[in-house]
Amino acid sequence: MRTVLKKKIIEVCNRKIEQKGSNVGLSFYAFFANKNDDPELLMEAATWWIMEHKLDHFEKAIKIKELVE
Repeated sequence: MRTVLKKKIIEVCNRKIEQKGSNVGLSFYAFFANKNDDPELLMEAATWWIMEHKLDHFEKAIKIKELVE
């Protein structure tokens, strides 16, 4: 996974945890804008989420952050 994607995931997870608490869940779409402006990066995140880790559509932000770190 590219460093830029790792940083983005950690930033989003931290922000969501701060806003909504440690039980907040999110999908890999949370790391992207509502438009598909970087399809390669989106597919990289989707592959990591679905194929490598076999994660559910929504997972706890804390879990995702720990996997990335």
